[in-house]
Amino acid sequence: MSTTGWALLCALSVLLGFLLPRSRRERPDRSGGLTDEATFLTLHIAAMAAPSLRAGLTRESARKAVRHLRALLGTGAIAVVDSGGLLAWDGAAGCHREHAAEHARAVLASARPRVMAAEELACDTPGCAVRGAVVVPLTVDGRVVGALAAYDTVVSTALVRTVTEVGRWVSGQLELAEVDSSRRRTMAAEMRALRAQMSPHFVYNALTTIASFVRTDPDRARELLVEFADFNRYALRRARDFTTLAEEVHCVDRYLLLERARFGDRLRVTLRVAPEVLSLPVPFLCLQPLVENAVRHGVAAAGRRGEVRVVVSDAGPEAHISVEDDGPGMSPERTRLLLDGGSSRPASRVGPHGDDEEGVGLAGVDVRFRQIYGEDYGLVVESAPNAGTTMRLRVPKLPRQ
Repeated sequence: MSTTGWALLCALSVLLGFLLPRSRRERPDRSGGLTDEATFLTLHIAAMAAPSLRAGLTRESARKAVRHLRALLGTGAIAVVDSGGLLAWDGAAGCHREHAAEHARAVLASARPRVMAAEELACDTPGCAVRGAVVVPLTVDGRVVGALAAYDTVVSTALVRTVTEVGRWVSGQLELAEVDSSRRRTMAAEMRALRAQMSPHFVYNALTTIASFVRTDPDRARELLVEFADFNRYALRRARDFTTLAEEVHCVDRYLLLERARFGDRLRVTLRVAPEVLSLPVPFLCLQPLVENAVRHGVAAAGRRGEVRVVVSDAGPEAHISVEDDGPGMSPERTRLLLDGGSSRPASRVGPHGDDEEGVGLAGVDVRFRQIYGEDYGLVVESAPNAGTTMRLRVPKLPRQ
């Protein structure tokens, strides 16, 4: 479990200790029935608030989470504030709503909790039951991003400790939101890098092939140009984290059609896909880089006839993808370079058009699968000199956690 995960677990454990008495004002019986019910209620309310907070601290996420946070605290009213002012309010005592941002100003500046007595709230509304407030900072990586203010009829030591722990739990959820956002930005950057790496050499070769048919077979040239446009429309469209296996296979089919036009009889292709897995969600552009490497290393680099076999099979709880070529294979050192992204390859292994001969996007596919599905789901490359190369991926069918 990550450091953040342990911190959240500890915070939730402490939070339960503080909230149970507030959830049930009665003492539990010896069987623990009331305690068990209150524990379930607290965990349920926290689970209801968490998804909104995992979107980050915004007006919309605060609005969705605030009523659940007040249910956790059991106070008369609460406010969520950031540097721009009030984000959300829930509860009675609306007379304090317009002053919530002012109440939180010192906390936002100092990052220290603040307990406010009735006279500090300066409320002139007759019959207002609020006699104090507890305001705590909300932080992400040590930065104060907002504040949580709880208003109640009595400000006790227990309330101060409870609001403090709820604030820490909320901060933990906001930190997870930041991690999720960072991961999405990283994956988007990797996708842009993959496209930049894939496009130059393929576009050059495809257009050269199409140009060769313009005079000798104009109809064939037009057909290939349409296929080329179809391929690029998919590969270069706005990035999405996931697509379906059917769309990935369609992309590969277009790519192989263009490569068969280029290599002619030198390239033989076998494409076998189990229809049961076509609707399975998979990471965008996960299959084409494998096939492109098989073509380049198995046929183009060898300068002879070769076969590329793409098999997608249904394996119960998983789909198994294998891309195999019967080319010259590679040494363990070269395999490591390929999965390393060629970061340590000698300059002499850069192709004549500047493209990386040690792999096209395979390191990116490997990293993305490990990030999404776990360390057991990375790209597996099996190869040896004069023995061809096989690349394998496993895709779990269960929903991603």
